[in-house]
Amino acid sequence: MGIPLLDLKQQYLSIQAELLPQLEEICASQQFILGPKVEAIEEQIAAYCQCKFGCGVSSGSDALQIALMAEKIGPGDEVITTAYTFFATAGAVCRYGATPVFVDIDPVTFNIDVTKIEEKITPRTKAIIPVHLYGQCADMKAIMDIAKRHGLFVIEDACQAIGAECNGLRAGSMGDYGCLSFFPSKNLGCFGDGGMVVCQDAAKAERLKILRNHGMAPQYHHHLIGSNFRLDALQAVVLLAKLPKLDDWTVARQKNAADYAAMFADVEGVTVPRAASYATRHVFNQYIIRIGSGLRDKVWSGLKERGIGCAVYYPIPLHLQECFKELGYKEGDFPESEKAANETLAIPIFPELTMDQKEQVVKAIKELVTK
Repeated sequence: MGIPLLDLKQQYLSIQAELLPQLEEICASQQFILGPKVEAIEEQIAAYCQCKFGCGVSSGSDALQIALMAEKIGPGDEVITTAYTFFATAGAVCRYGATPVFVDIDPVTFNIDVTKIEEKITPRTKAIIPVHLYGQCADMKAIMDIAKRHGLFVIEDACQAIGAECNGLRAGSMGDYGCLSFFPSKNLGCFGDGGMVVCQDAAKAERLKILRNHGMAPQYHHHLIGSNFRLDALQAVVLLAKLPKLDDWTVARQKNAADYAAMFADVEGVTVPRAASYATRHVFNQYIIRIGSGLRDKVWSGLKERGIGCAVYYPIPLHLQECFKELGYKEGDFPESEKAANETLAIPIFPELTMDQKEQVVKAIKELVTK
């Protein structure tokens, strides 16, 4: 029997008895859009993220969009972000007519290289979007210092990093906005698409809630042009059932990561994740190894043949994507991002992973890199 990259069925069984009556309650009420369940999860997740306010939205991608919308970022503006992440980060910037300005990554954390941000700032720069990739925070102290010096907004893309910490501060709590995703595969996932924006400022929070509902306040009175970014009650109920278990699941992921690190210690050619000194809590949304000497694709294929779940995230960095060709970037512009795209591989890290499964994964990789 194979080993999946992620096993959500086991997670569902752990909450099924508690969750189903709550879903039935929502169905019986027929009140699916916003409402008290959404308000409850907004309050709880904001508190979990060390924030004062939360605004539930329809996805992590929409969380990024509404944060940009709230600050009126648009044509003529530039937004600095990483060249190595999921498309939604830069896609949100372009959707409002602004220009993403890419920066290379730190080769250890895969997060934006803070030493290269300031050289990209121009009079048109309006914001920085750091991405807390794979469950580890970017260096937010350095980023916030830069933003303060230049009068820039900071929108944290924490879609892979709920509960992660930088110098003891939670992902999403340090910038002007923190964007979360509840896509099913995330550490805290719902039963479809869902997201949230967290923040510390009451006026920003109020503006977000107006924008997510077509700019209405009150109903049919439109002082702003917003859109439909609402989180529905069914997804809120799922999140309410899962949130109390999130820390236990995170501990299990951290234990799996520690076991992998120990087992890979004598495997030449494989580099395991390392936490930066400021990353005081890594939540391992993914477990990403580097495989050098041009062997990554061989290992990737070999694991799939053995029925072991694995994936290559972001095989083409953003600056080389076809849709961004008009930005004028070329191969070689961001060497660390390109190297990560060619060397990284995700292996199973889900909380229910057994020691036997971990040993099988490591054994298979060891065989594939030494053949």
